[in-house]
Amino acid sequence: MAVARLLSSNEVSDLCLGKPAIRSICIGDTVADALSFLKRTPDTYVSVWNCNCHHSVNHHRDCVCIGKLCMVDVICFLSKPDKLKAPSLALQTPIADLLVTNNSGLVRHLQPNASLLEAIDAMYEGVQNLVIPIQNQSNSSSRKRGSEKTPSLDSNLDNYTYCWLSQEDVIRYLLNSIGLFSPAPSSPINTLNVIDTQNLLAIYYDDPASSALDLLAVALVNGSSVAILDPQGKFVGEISPVMLNSCDEGLVPPIATLSAGDLMAYIDAGGPPEDLVQLVKERLEEQNLGAALELLFGDEQGGLSSWSSFSSSSSDDDLSSGKNWKLGGYSARVVRRSEAIVCYPWSSLLAVMIQALAHRVSYVWVVEEDGTLTGIVTFEGMLKVFREHLISMS
Repeated sequence: MAVARLLSSNEVSDLCLGKPAIRSICIGDTVADALSFLKRTPDTYVSVWNCNCHHSVNHHRDCVCIGKLCMVDVICFLSKPDKLKAPSLALQTPIADLLVTNNSGLVRHLQPNASLLEAIDAMYEGVQNLVIPIQNQSNSSSRKRGSEKTPSLDSNLDNYTYCWLSQEDVIRYLLNSIGLFSPAPSSPINTLNVIDTQNLLAIYYDDPASSALDLLAVALVNGSSVAILDPQGKFVGEISPVMLNSCDEGLVPPIATLSAGDLMAYIDAGGPPEDLVQLVKERLEEQNLGAALELLFGDEQGGLSSWSSFSSSSSDDDLSSGKNWKLGGYSARVVRRSEAIVCYPWSSLLAVMIQALAHRVSYVWVVEEDGTLTGIVTFEGMLKVFREHLISMS
């Protein structure tokens, strides 16, 4: 009965309370526009809309969100061999070219009166973000709840703003009612069929960092990460979307020239070591990629663009607390490799949920006692467990 009330009395609009309006760019903008936008917004992702707009979707008809972009998309795009030869030209590429490989199925529109189960069903199918139209309060204050007309996508959008709901939002919301799902939350994850052992993305410590690029594209779709293993298959770290999202285009040359292990050291140090900076520069010149130096050295003093924004706006307190230049987002760059988020097969689902939410990641690695990597638990996998419980009890 309590589960039924949870399903019937909660609409997705309830999850939007207190969330800011969606930030957006248009399909006609360039990679340079997306890069500039991502560097000045606190958001990890920006929504991409198909309509005649410029960074606003609230004053146009027939606007549809068709995807999302993050810094990882930009970094992976600029790291392609042909783009490294002419990065300035690559930055003028329409962002539509990035969305060709960025699964548009990761985003879906959903009406504000849709049920919680409908939201979970969508995310069960792989959707990572839901776009929810919310009527502006100035236009709805005289209307009673339940009498509002649900907007269609071809309606006049002037009266609506949009909320951007993620899998994390839904997981956090379910955590508040975790007692309704007993005994699943307290059960070990190896008894819940929630550990993914088939789709592990991993490279070895001495592999080129560039070998992670295609895997990172898959990780963005799966809500996972790329593990780094030693020769014995022990988990030693990761190259994660969270990590790369806290950097910028200055990380492209290191990815193109360093090993996976060296790239982790480059990022983990809280600022790139001078010897690795020099190594990147030498290898760019050896490979006739001198044009890529403009990505590495982004200002007149030769400072690294990946770190210039971070250094200029972060205090010692920010460093110690894991906050980066994106206004308080979690930054993997100030977390050592040994602190990659891991759990064990016998960890409870609740413990794994709390780990992921606390560290603002959508996955937790599963390792054995000896450090051998055996699987990964993602938000999508967690939602499948809750969905099965909701369906069985409704």
